[in-house]
Amino acid sequence: MTMIQWFIFFLIVQVIHFAGTWKLYEKAGRKSWEAIVPVYNAIVLLKILKRPTWWVILLFIPIINLLMFPVLWVETVRSFGKYKTIDSVLAVLTLGFYTYYLNYIADVNYVAERSLKSRTEVGEWVSSIVFAIVAATLVHTYFMQPYTIPTSSLEKSLLVGDFLFVSKFHYGARTPMTVIAAPMVHDSLPLMKAKSYLKVPHLPYFRLPGFEKIKRNEIVVFNWPVDTVRFFRDKANIHIDKPIDKKSNYVKRCVGIPGDSLEIREGYIYINGERTVLPDRALPQYMNKVETDGQQLSAAVLKRYNVTEGGFYGDYYMLNLTDENASKLKSNPLVKRVTKLLSPKGEYTESVFPHNSQYAWSIDNYGPIYIPEAGKTVKLNAKSLPFYKRIIEVYENNNLTISGDEIFINGKLATTYTFKQDYYWMMGDNRHNSEDARYWGYVPFDHVVGKPVFIWFSWDTNGQGLAEKIRWERVFTTVHGSGKPVSYLYYFIGALALWYAFSFFRKRKKAE
Repeated sequence: MTMIQWFIFFLIVQVIHFAGTWKLYEKAGRKSWEAIVPVYNAIVLLKILKRPTWWVILLFIPIINLLMFPVLWVETVRSFGKYKTIDSVLAVLTLGFYTYYLNYIADVNYVAERSLKSRTEVGEWVSSIVFAIVAATLVHTYFMQPYTIPTSSLEKSLLVGDFLFVSKFHYGARTPMTVIAAPMVHDSLPLMKAKSYLKVPHLPYFRLPGFEKIKRNEIVVFNWPVDTVRFFRDKANIHIDKPIDKKSNYVKRCVGIPGDSLEIREGYIYINGERTVLPDRALPQYMNKVETDGQQLSAAVLKRYNVTEGGFYGDYYMLNLTDENASKLKSNPLVKRVTKLLSPKGEYTESVFPHNSQYAWSIDNYGPIYIPEAGKTVKLNAKSLPFYKRIIEVYENNNLTISGDEIFINGKLATTYTFKQDYYWMMGDNRHNSEDARYWGYVPFDHVVGKPVFIWFSWDTNGQGLAEKIRWERVFTTVHGSGKPVSYLYYFIGALALWYAFSFFRKRKKAE
């Protein structure tokens, strides 16, 4: 739906509300016209219901409002003397249209001195749960969301089993596009093979103002752009059609920002012709062939070189190593040779973006490639189109057709194209074990979810016993920054203890 369509829909809702409540407004001592004035009618209704007027803000926050509407329907019928469970159930099941029965048929009176305390213990529990869900969904959607790291693409910086808090407000919280969705879950319901959302109605993309822009080499959480297509690696050729905000969540390092020219030479990233300098916490790894004449390295030796992936194949190892650890391993007396396994320059790899034989690129020798910037214009021809075709058609919703050597956008001959939004280049530090932008291309800004800021827990499934499974040194550490991560766990425990002590003495003082 467009913004105009949503505005018309909003006005229709106001008329429906007025038609079903104007008599109830009068019975509560208000004027009937107050039921039709947008926003003001909600403020008046909250006064009638004896509820805080700031709740009106919640009624205009996508997703949160869907949780609040049933609350107001139930509160309305109770404010006019309908306390039975069946009345509350009918109010919800009829999507609020039960008020039409109260407005035109039932003989009801406004209960001015209605107690806001639930009459039953079950009702009290339900009220508490509903508002807990509202509060959690508000925080989850617009401020901070928990995530877990399922793969090793950012190994060393983020480990498999790290549990993160991801900030939504750093880059600006994106309002949900799927209006009807189960709260606090992503694209599927837990323990069920069912979607957690409905595709319609659908809100247009909108993002609240952020506090900062995405910086080069920051770690970013985003929705996987190609999650709606027959991805080139998908042997089953299954088509999965998801809204943007329900596509799979990925976490990578943003190595290229809008306007950059990016190139990969022998595995190293170059931005605008200069080799990029990564943060000291970023430790890129590459697959190395380690020859040993058949002698196996002990587990202690492998641990010393921080090996997390690899295997032994008779007279050599295949190990995932940083350049520093590969250099150190060469000095081991059992090691004959260490060779970094890089795909050669000039080799065409079909799986590599833009999947076109004009570009003989591989994952280790790639580019140069331009990263689109909003408002910038590029030439369109047979050579450049493979890079921008998906942007034009899918990310920026244009109709693109080709007739011979001519390109048409929305029915008009086009020799240039101006980008509507920024794009980013996301890659994993685990260079040979990361499905990233080298395979599927650009990440549009409207796909960006947020910035991971904090590791609140870390679990190693390969650890022995509880003490080893919990990575205590990673608990309550920051994601970004320089130097060795410092755990703030003890500071948190201390603050928690002080809070409990303060609460205890406050309650004791009140009791006295």
